[in-house]
Formats: sequence, structure tokens, C-alpha cells
Amino acid sequence: PKVIKKRICSTFVEDSSSNGALCQCGGVREQHGSVATGDFFGAAIVTQWDSRQHSSEGPTDAYGELEFAGVGRRHSHFLRLSCDTPPQIVYNLMTQRWGLPSPNLVVSVVGGEGPEKIKPWVRDVIRNGLVRAAQSTGAWILTGGLREGVARCVCEAVRDHGAAAPALTQKKVIALGVAPWGLVHNRQQLVNAQGSFPARYHVQDTSHDSCCLDNNCQAFLLVDDGSVGRRGGETGFRASLEDYISHQRTGSGSIEIPVLCMLISGDSSMLERLDSSLRKQTPWLVLSGSGPAADFISELLTDVSPSSPPAEGEAAEGLSTELRDRVRDRLRRYFTAETEMERLLDKVRALSIFQHRDLITVFHGAQESSEEFDTVLLKALVGASKRVSSEASEYTDELKLAVAWNRVDIAKTELFNGAIQWKYEDLEDLMTDALINDKPTFVRLFCENGLNIVDYLSYGRLESLYRSLSDSSLAYILLQRRLSERQDLVSRLLWDLLGDVCQPFYYGPLGLDHNTSTRRALKMLLGECLYRDRRCLTPWSALFIWAVLQNRSEMAIYFWEMAGESVLSALSGCKILRELSRLEIETENKVSMKELAQRFEDLAQDVFGECYQNSESRSFTLLIRTSPVWGGATCLQMATAADARLFFSHDGVQSLLSQIWWGDMERSTEVWKLVLTFFLPPLLYTKLIKPSPSNSKRPFILSRWRQFWFAPVTSFLGNVLMYFLFLCLFAYVLLVDFKPPPPKGPSTLEFVLYFWVFTLVCEEIRQVRRSDAANLKNIHHNYIQDVWNKFDFTAISLFMLALCCRMFPESYEFGRAVMAIDFLVFTLRLIHIFAIHKQLGPKIIIVGKMMKDVFFFLFFLAVWLMAYGVANQALLYPYDPRPNWIFRRVFYRPYLHIFGQIPIDEMDADKREENKCTNNATLIEAGEEPCMSTYANWLVVILLVIYLLFTNIVLVNLLIAMFSYTFSKVQGRSDTYWKFQRYNLIVEYHSRPCLAPPFIIISHLHLVVKRYVRQIPSVKSKHFVLELRGRKASRLNTWEVIQKENLLSAQNKRVRESDTARLKNTSTKVDSVLRQMSEIRDHDLRLRLLESEVSTPRQPDLTVCH
Repeated sequence: PKVIKKRICSTFVEDSSSNGALCQCGGVREQHGSVATGDFFGAAIVTQWDSRQHSSEGPTDAYGELEFAGVGRRHSHFLRLSCDTPPQIVYNLMTQRWGLPSPNLVVSVVGGEGPEKIKPWVRDVIRNGLVRAAQSTGAWILTGGLREGVARCVCEAVRDHGAAAPALTQKKVIALGVAPWGLVHNRQQLVNAQGSFPARYHVQDTSHDSCCLDNNCQAFLLVDDGSVGRRGGETGFRASLEDYISHQRTGSGSIEIPVLCMLISGDSSMLERLDSSLRKQTPWLVLSGSGPAADFISELLTDVSPSSPPAEGEAAEGLSTELRDRVRDRLRRYFTAETEMERLLDKVRALSIFQHRDLITVFHGAQESSEEFDTVLLKALVGASKRVSSEASEYTDELKLAVAWNRVDIAKTELFNGAIQWKYEDLEDLMTDALINDKPTFVRLFCENGLNIVDYLSYGRLESLYRSLSDSSLAYILLQRRLSERQDLVSRLLWDLLGDVCQPFYYGPLGLDHNTSTRRALKMLLGECLYRDRRCLTPWSALFIWAVLQNRSEMAIYFWEMAGESVLSALSGCKILRELSRLEIETENKVSMKELAQRFEDLAQDVFGECYQNSESRSFTLLIRTSPVWGGATCLQMATAADARLFFSHDGVQSLLSQIWWGDMERSTEVWKLVLTFFLPPLLYTKLIKPSPSNSKRPFILSRWRQFWFAPVTSFLGNVLMYFLFLCLFAYVLLVDFKPPPPKGPSTLEFVLYFWVFTLVCEEIRQVRRSDAANLKNIHHNYIQDVWNKFDFTAISLFMLALCCRMFPESYEFGRAVMAIDFLVFTLRLIHIFAIHKQLGPKIIIVGKMMKDVFFFLFFLAVWLMAYGVANQALLYPYDPRPNWIFRRVFYRPYLHIFGQIPIDEMDADKREENKCTNNATLIEAGEEPCMSTYANWLVVILLVIYLLFTNIVLVNLLIAMFSYTFSKVQGRSDTYWKFQRYNLIVEYHSRPCLAPPFIIISHLHLVVKRYVRQIPSVKSKHFVLELRGRKASRLNTWEVIQKENLLSAQNKRVRESDTARLKNTSTKVDSVLRQMSEIRDHDLRLRLLESEVSTPRQPDLTVCH
């Protein structure tokens, strides 16, 4: 109240039409303190009331919150204010005190006041066009705020939107009522000098138009100019508020808030309102056909068309006679109630509409669709400031507006149509805005029209992009967690997601090697960072990772299209997304991450398929080539880490694996030939096994020897045969030749068994040493991650325990028992060899998944087992403190009941046999058998029936159903599962020495000498890891890019030729034809009117003839 004022008429200026009873302000004589009769000398009498001269200001007495009686909705803010109130104060009040969000657009709807009937198509434009545009842009809609005319239609459309839209979007549509205080019905209900929180406001009749406040507005500005019952008192303040808002910045601060006035119908007073706004460079959107003022402006703009503009200086000095006559005719047609037509004509002549016609856009609502109204709205704002110059700097604000609204279609047609020359400096900040706000279409548009991504993306800008992550995103949470652990953030996060497949990212710009600790890297980050000004070496890949971490599908797909190494990039994105989906809590985000990961796997498979069809040898190189961009990873390594089973099922991948599996031998070689040659090595030099063509320069004998023994299939076959012999030896020692402790034992065969296990231990140590992990923790994690390594570790640990125990008489029997259990573990390890078989391999996976189902079954079974066992024990044996018997009767016997072993004589009193028992507690504690209670024997039988019914029928069938679902699920994709298993087996036996245990010790000694003494690198490692540099790497990358572009072109062609795309194109063409036909009809009508005017003959002058 100290800042905001109200106005009260203080001087009575007689209204001649009321016989002196009313003032020209609308109030009665008794409410005025003085009468305006002129000056002190009585020289003149005041005949015109003026708000500024004849009213005074005072503290406002109506403000606070407004509650509409009988309407169940949130309260609205309201304020009574003077018409001279600075708009800055009001705007700050609305955004800071009332909490209204800053608008991205302000649409001021003017005209259509009073009880005027609104046309149906105008209602449709307001409902489906205006409010929809407000929703998509976050706009304020300024209306009259009263339940009449256009203002009522707008507020009802906002209400309907609020009921249909989600709660998140309801805040985006703000209807703000600006009404004259003296016209508001029941305004006295709002008066309270202390403020109303809330004020109850009663609306009498909601079915008809009235001057009551509309309950669908979020806020009301009740402008007071001292008048009562008069319209137009708020016009000046409303125009000032619009002008002030147009110079403020949007919420993001990138552009000034665009303000657009929308004219619907209106009377002659709208002409002055239009003129004042045009002089302030405020654009207007006129709905042609909606009413008098709008139709008049529309036809006036047609008269002053670009093909026939007014002569130079004509608009300022006056209109031509012909144009003046046409304007007079239209004034008479649209404003029939006006009496002073010449004064109105002079007013039109002075209008600035002729100088600012580019600020006015005409919308022919009866012909154009309301669905495109938001497009028309943006085009009106963009087109209003278009200039003849082609300098891009003049259009930067318009482009910012298009980016803020995410309307790339308008940006293409209006700003990127070739007439404007965009430079890198013009698009740099907009590119950042588009990246942060997830607008991939604009990112693509900017990169295609002058923005060089290499110049744009520096490491400093990449850091700023990571700082802009949303607080609710999973990537932000993970980065904050690593910040609290004092780790080097993004690099560490990527390492955790990708695993040891890749070396650490972004260590190169810091001048660090891959062995640098994360603590040291963090210290360098906290110091002076000179790398921030350097350009990112792989900008597309860096942006691709940034987009994938945020699960932005469209943007990630675009960056993948632009980045190199398409197959590996897609598999890397798949790996990152699947790791993030495991950490994600929100179900919707988890599902979207999995879907995007699957999409990247499909893209990797499609691109590789295109490469495989083009060149088989190059596609093989593509799979095993190391990537400097992705930390030295290969496609096969990344696909394994990402669990990309579908990718491994591709024929090209399997062809490479088969080539590696058979080595230099023919793939069609029968297995029996391999077994026979394994036991009879001289057969190598016969034609029994055919070698594949090779360019080996070694001697024939050495070459054939290496071709057989160095092939992974031979290593696999030898390990399988020798493992069967190992199990036979183990079983024989355990059953026949397990001697007592020293000095009588162990036997010779048992020592052979010990040595054999020792060679197995040496092989496990070699596998652990072969790991590429950076530290001991990761090495241990990678080794234990494989389920068969867990079997090996368990079996070897049990064997060492049994070996230690069997050497001492006190623990001999325990050691023998452990040895028996260990044989069971070693035998189960044999299942691993079935993975190579196409039919048996998937069955291993089925068994593994069924074990998980069994655990869930056992959980439910344990609940019923305990419930029934305890109740049964309590009813049959009231007192039996023996722990072993309690365990038997509570758990063991109920479990046997499931399989039909039910002791009826102990549970049914009628079947009970006489036996020696006692009820003496002392004797029972001493070990005597307690007597069975017969008190509630009937209840025991009922519990038994219920227990058997549930376990044997419900739970067992549930387990069968779970097994059936698991089997059908895996069996349907058995080929995919088998091919993925096959890769892991081939990699394992490819890395193994050619000799099998126990002879593998010879290979181990040879490897030690070869690797650590003679420093000879492995040749077999190149089969899965190949490093390319220079021209070879460049050629391979170029070839891969070409195949990717061919694939994308083929996919786009299929999309264009699809039925959906054809229907869409046909619909667009039909709409364009209809619009052109409508324009042709309009031009034809105008030509006919001109022809009729020209062809009308003049009457001859008869007096001259006489």
C-alpha cells in the first residue's frame, strides 16, 4: 500500500447527458469533494474530465489473494493499482512476490470486449492455437480478465488445458487479467485496507457474459483511473506494461521477452491502441474475419500492398484521393455507429500502420488451420523484424527465439533459407544453448550452416557442458559421488562404466600416462589447468559420450552419425547405457536406457553387416583393430563387455571366430581325425588333415607341426581328453588308492594327482597374470567375474585343504570327506566343455537360470516348512528339548513329507503303536523318548493336508511354470546365446598353451623364457588385437564411414518410401494446394471488384448537349 496507489475522482465534471447528476467519471455528485467550474476568475468552464487532473492518488485498499465462492481451485492474486503505476514495480511484484514464472513470450489479446458474440472459428483458434502455443513456449496471456467476450473464451481455454494437461505443464500457461477497477462487478468485496488473504468473491451468473472477474485467471491487475463503469482506463497501463516486459530477459537470460499483441474484432478505439504499440515496435497479429477493427486493418493492408505502396512521403502527409475514398468506404462499412467519420478518417491517415506494416501479420482463421497457430505466432515475431540486409547479426534474437521455442522448421524457412550468411561467431552461443537444452535438430542445423565443431569444442567448453547436467540426472549423481571420493570425475566415471576394456579417458590433454593415480590427476585438475583452451581432438566422440551419459537418444544418434569408428562407438554407447540402467532407480529412465542401448547394438550390427557384405577381410580387421579414441579397445572386446549377444550372432563375427578357432587347418576337418592325430602325431605329415592355404616361410615339418598344435581347436580337444583322464585318476585314488597318513601314504598315483593339480594351479596363475587390469583389485574382480573361474578357485582351495588334512591322523577322515566333495566340484567343471556344442551350449544357460528360479522356490518353501514344522512339533510333542530331534521334526521330516514319506503311526492317534515313552521332563532331558500328545490330533491331520496341498500342488507347479518360462525364453534365442558362449570359449583356449595339463608345465616354462628372458612378444595376440597406424588406419576409418553413410542412406530411403511418409507428404501437398486456391479466389474477387468499379459508366452532362 505504501508503493501501490489507487485513484479517486476528486473533482466533479458534469456529464451533460445525466442532467447534472453524474460526473463524467461515472460517479454521483455526492462522492466528489469539489466541482470543476473553471479558474478563480470564472473565465472558462471545464467540459472534459481528465484522470490526471481531476483525480487524486491514495494508498491502495484492495490487494491479496482472491477466492471465488463455489469454485474448487487455488487462489488468484489481485491488486488494485493506479493507471500511472510504474510497470517495473508491477512486473517485479508478479515474478518475485506472487511467484509467477518469467515468461518466454507475452501474448496480449485485445478487442472483443463487451457482449459481442464470438465466432466459432475464433473460439477454435483460441482453444487449439493460442493456448497450445502458450503451453509449448511458457507464455503469459494478457486478457481483459472479465467474464465477457474474448477474455472469457481465453480463460475457459486455459481452464480446459489445465484439466487435460499434466501437473508439470499447468504452470506454463498463465492467464493474466488486466481490467478497469471501476468496471468490475461486486468490487467492494475486494476492499480491505489491510489486504485480503483471501477475499471471497461471489459471481452471480456464470452462464452469461458479465463484468465479474473470471475465476480462470491466475492473477488480476485492476487498473484504477478514478472512473466508474467506463472502459479503456487500463489501456495506457497495459501498453506500458507490454513495452516494459519486451525489454526484459527470459528465464535463461539469452533473449529479450518477445511481446505480441493479438487483435480479435474490436471497435474504432483499437485503431489508436494499434498505433501506439506500433510506434513502440510491438508486433501485431490480426485475426482477419473476426470483427470490425480486425477486418478493417486486414483490408487496409491489402490496399497498401507491396505491389502498390504509397508514394514517398504520402503516408506522412496524407493519402491519395483514391485511397482516401476506399478507406472512407471501409470505415462506413465496419464502424456504422461512428458519427464523426471525417475525424476518424483523419485519425487513420495519421496512423503509423503505413510505416510499420511489416510489424503486422494477418491470420485468415477461416481458411488456415488452428493447429498451425503456434507456427504463425513465431513467424509473426520473426518476420516482424526482418530487414533487407543479409547480415546475420540482425537476426540473432529471432534465431534465439526459434531455439527457445524449439521450432527448427521456422528457423529453416525464415532464417536458414540462403538469404542470410551465418558465421561461426553468430552460432557459437546458440549451439551451447541447443546442446544444454537437448535440441538436436538445432545442433544439426547449426553444424550444417557454418559452425565448425572442431573450433567450437574445447576442453574448457566440454567441462562447462558437464557442469550443466541436470541435478536429477543419474550422471550428475554419479559425478557428485566421485567428487566426494576425491576422484577425477568424468574420466573415472567412464572407467567405472566401461571397465578395463578402455584405458582412462582425457589423460592425454593433462599430460598424464595411464599409470597415473587418480589422486595425482585430481591434484592437477585443482591447479592451473592450461588444457582448457585446447581443442578437443575427437569432438564428435566427446559429445557422443556426453549425450549418452544423459540418455539423450536423438542427440546421441546424431553425434554417432558424425563420429568415426561407427561400430565401436555404437557398442561403447550400448555398454555405457546398460551399466547406467543397472544403477538407475526410476523405472521409466531404466526402460528408456535399455531401449537406447538395444538401438545402438542394432546400429552396430547393421553397420558391420554393411561392411561384411562389402569386404570380408576388411570387416575382420575392423573387429580386432584397436581404437585410440576409445582407449585401445576393440569391437570384440567392447561387444563382450556390453553383453551384445545380437552382435556376436552376426555371420561375419562368427566367420572370424571360426577362422581363429581352426587356425591354419581346414574348417571342414572331422573331429575323429583330430583325435587320431592327437594320439598319433606322425599323421600330421599325411593328407589326413588338410591345411588351409598360407604364406608361411617355415620348413614343412615345423609348419605342419605349428598348424596343428597351435590351433585353439587342438588345445580344446587336448584339454578335454586330459581332463577326462584327470577325473579318472582322481576317482581311482579316492575309491581305491587313498592310503593312510604318512609314513604309509600317500601312494604314487596320489602324488601324480598332486602334480597334476599343481599344473592346474600354474595355469590359473597364468590366466590371472594375463589380465589387462590396472591394479590388483581389478585383476581379482575380472578373474572372479567368470563363473568357471569360481569353480576352479573353489576346487583348488578344497583340494589344498583336503591335502593338508589328510596328512595328519587326527584330520584324516575329514580330509577324505573334503576330497570327495572336491571331486564333485571338479566333475561339475566338466560342464564347461559343452559350451562349444550348438545344442548343449544353450542348455547350460538354461540350467544356470533355473538355479535362480530354485532359490525363489526355496524361499517360499522355507516359509511353509517352518510354519508347518513348528506347529506340528508343538502339537505332537509339547516338551522335547533335544536340539537334534527338534531340527529333524521341524525341518527334515516336513521336507520328506513333500516326497511322500509320511510316518502315519506317529501322527495319527488311531494308527499309533505301543512303544516305550515317558512324560517325565527329567527323563526326557536325560534322553528318553517323549510320549506323543493326542489332545489335538485332528488338528495335526488337517495341517498335514493343507501343507501337502500347498507344497505339492501350488509350489511345485509354480516351480514347473518358472522352469517352462525360462526354458522357452532361452530356447527361443538359443542360437544367439550359443554364439556368444562360443566366443568366450574360443578366446579362452586361444590364449592357452598348446599342451594340456599335466604337460602344460613345459609350455609354462617355455613362455617364461620366451616372454621374460628373450622378450619375444606373442604372435597369437594379433588374432584378437591388431594395432593400425598411419595410412592403413586412415583408410580403414574412411571405408567404415562410407559403409555407414550407405546404410543411413538406405534407411532414409526406406523411410521416405514408407506408406506413412507418403501419406504425410500427400497431406502436406494437399494443404499447400488448398491454401494456394484460397489465395487465387481472394485475388479473383479483388479483380472483379476493381473491374466493376472501372466498368461503371459516368452519367453524361445533359446541359452541354442542349
